Amino acid sequence: MNAKTPNAIDTYVGSRVRMRRQLLGLSQERLADQIGVTFQQVQKYEKGLNRIGASRLQRIAEVLSTSPSFFFQQNESEPVRLVETNVAADPVAEFLHSKEGLALNRAFLKITDTQLREKIVALVKAMAQAQEGRDVSGERGKHGETFA
Repeated sequence: MNAKTPNAIDTYVGSRVRMRRQLLGLSQERLADQIGVTFQQVQKYEKGLNRIGASRLQRIAEVLSTSPSFFFQQNESEPVRLVETNVAADPVAEFLHSKEGLALNRAFLKITDTQLREKIVALVKAMAQAQEGRDVSGERGKHGETFA
């Protein structure tokens, strides 16, 4: 591995720090102040250019109201594999890093009614299934949308 190439695990952990920070609406400057580093250091952590030490990761987890293990999770229970990974190849991670993904997650977190949340998830799943059905039929509009 080239000395200037970030380690895949450091990149993955950094991307999880960034995702959680953005989900909470926290700036890099604010996180930096709360963990005692410069915002440039936070940028380097998030890009995986600098490795996050154990005590610093613990502090970041506290500030971001999560556990240190969160930064190693690929899904609900699977820890990150210790092999070279391509974070961009994960469509869920890509979506969560997008403007729309962040906006959707922030809005969803404001909904406290569990039943309403479940209904929203069911609605979105139904819409996705309907979209898949239209994609199979091949009927598309001028912007790529499909019609039954």
